[in-house]
Amino acid sequence: MIQLCELTKIFGDRVLLDHVTWQIAARERVGLCGANGAGKTTLLRLMAGLDEPDSGAILKPSTLTVGYLPQDGLSHAGRTVFAEASSAFADLLGMKNEMHAVENRLGDASIPEREHEEMLSRYSDLQDRFRLGDGYSIDLKTGTVLQGLGFKTPDFERQTETFSGGWQMRIALAKLLLGQPNLLLLDEPTNHLDLEARNWLEEYLNAYTHAVILVSHDRFFLDAVVTRIADLTLRTLTDYVGNYSAYLVAHEARINELRKAKREQDEEVARVKMFIDRFRYQATKASQVQSRIKMLEKVAPIEVPPERKKIHFNFPACAKSGRTVLELKHTRKAYGELVVFDDLHLHIERGDRIALVGPNGAGKSTLMRMLSGEERPDTGERLEGHNVVLQYFAQDEATRLDPAPTVYETLASGSPHNMVPAIRNILGGFLFSGDDIYKRVRVLSGGERTRLAVARLLLRPSNTLLLDEPTNHLDLDSKDVLLDALIEYGGTLIFVSHDRYFVERLATRIIDVGDRRVVVYPGMYKEFLWHKEHPREEQPAAPASHQQPGPAAAPAPAKARPGKAQVPREEKKRADAEARRQSRADQARRTRVDELETRIAQAEHTIRELERAMAAPGFYDDRLAAQPVIDRHQALMWEIGDLMHQWEALLGSPRGTSSRGPDNSVI
Repeated sequence: MIQLCELTKIFGDRVLLDHVTWQIAARERVGLCGANGAGKTTLLRLMAGLDEPDSGAILKPSTLTVGYLPQDGLSHAGRTVFAEASSAFADLLGMKNEMHAVENRLGDASIPEREHEEMLSRYSDLQDRFRLGDGYSIDLKTGTVLQGLGFKTPDFERQTETFSGGWQMRIALAKLLLGQPNLLLLDEPTNHLDLEARNWLEEYLNAYTHAVILVSHDRFFLDAVVTRIADLTLRTLTDYVGNYSAYLVAHEARINELRKAKREQDEEVARVKMFIDRFRYQATKASQVQSRIKMLEKVAPIEVPPERKKIHFNFPACAKSGRTVLELKHTRKAYGELVVFDDLHLHIERGDRIALVGPNGAGKSTLMRMLSGEERPDTGERLEGHNVVLQYFAQDEATRLDPAPTVYETLASGSPHNMVPAIRNILGGFLFSGDDIYKRVRVLSGGERTRLAVARLLLRPSNTLLLDEPTNHLDLDSKDVLLDALIEYGGTLIFVSHDRYFVERLATRIIDVGDRRVVVYPGMYKEFLWHKEHPREEQPAAPASHQQPGPAAAPAPAKARPGKAQVPREEKKRADAEARRQSRADQARRTRVDELETRIAQAEHTIRELERAMAAPGFYDDRLAAQPVIDRHQALMWEIGDLMHQWEALLGSPRGTSSRGPDNSVI
């Protein structure tokens, strides 16, 4: 579908791509990996046609459509969110506008009969093309994608310029997905998504019918989506079949083989050079020396990537806190008329490892600020336990750094004396090497400041950590340094992260934030998802003011087995409840399908009657009388398109597409 032929790209004296030949076929999902600065974004821009190669060519068919999502920097203004997203259907919307224009002109009695017939023919052609392009489902598709990416229905009519940069990127992503390009190029698409939107995007891309190339620092997302990894190392691309986890194993084995071959080559070259130096001036060995000199000239040195040290680091020791670490009682928090929490209770004990989850805007950062003491609740109280030494990493931690000191001075300040020798290693783990450590903080980019703030966190003793999006702007290696340190951390950990792999490895309790309350789910994130997908319908939901889930959100089976005698009974109850739920769902689906078929048949019958009336001689003589019939016909065509889309989805839509349930809500 797209092929790179001997592609070369150079910036100054730095070669990013050196005679790269590579291709991707239709419907492939490829993850593009490589070290920071290796040229991944440059390669995407070349394929998108935004940059030109210095030599070589990119071959692609003339019918290929390419969609490119950069890491950031996109903004929209002048339209509502819904109008901006639906602009992906520009051709279909153009047909729709032309259809409306033709409808209005058909009611003009002064138009000659021949022109009238030409307009009818044009209208029929437009209508067929519009229907074949699924134009009657534009609104449904647009709403589904926007909701999947986290937009609420009231947001649809808000002006795009009122949204922040992260939401602007979501609008851009929505337009790309709705446009359905043959080749989708995504550069860090999950950077601005919460976990729910990330999970939705994962399913959408798995069902996507065209090719996808993506760059991501989210390991779980790569594992779930891609089927091939293209590794950009040493200025060329190497393919690995499988997901990211399989790539790590195969790549490590390949690099080890390269290093072994390099050592053997170096040893052989050294032996040859020793022979040359030893016998250079002996006439009897002259021919052998010359032969070996020529042999050395033909040797192509094996190049291996620089070995990056695996940094393992433990937090500085700190005295233990009391059993109760933090507690919120009867707390309420509101901003104007927006009530974020109401009568909130939350109890956190020593050793808890809690992930806060929920859609953007649900109140996760507000809860973190209240727990840290940076923001007081409007009512209620915050209690801090005995001997709690707390560190809080805010979302905007990077902006709080003092701009005057150097990178090294920032870490050295406030760190225990016994941790100072580890500073250089920590900085290396977060991509600060060589003279980078002498840069002033003021000259660092936003991503570099975030990495520095995380590195500083590792050097300060604490027994309670509150981390709000610490993984933003970290590459995979830096994430591993932080993750390994947090796994070994012996204190209490509360964090917000949209990196599924991070949450899976760290959390032993999940707090679902939303609807002015929090609900605590014991267990890991996949158990939390199990609870969300299998609600206990036969029991009441937990009160909004309690932090525990109660009977409605009991622990997953693996965590909720108090004794052997109760296991069969509990499993039978769960199986019976699931069977009842499935039966009810099937019955509702069948009822809804029957209802849709009846409504479709009725609408088609009405359309046929209207079309007979519209085809009658003299129908357009009275424009005022004809217009309601035309409007009714158009409205029915839109309605039947929506009904057909719902009917097809209920009978079995592809994974990742959406439909409407029996109550007409998007499911």
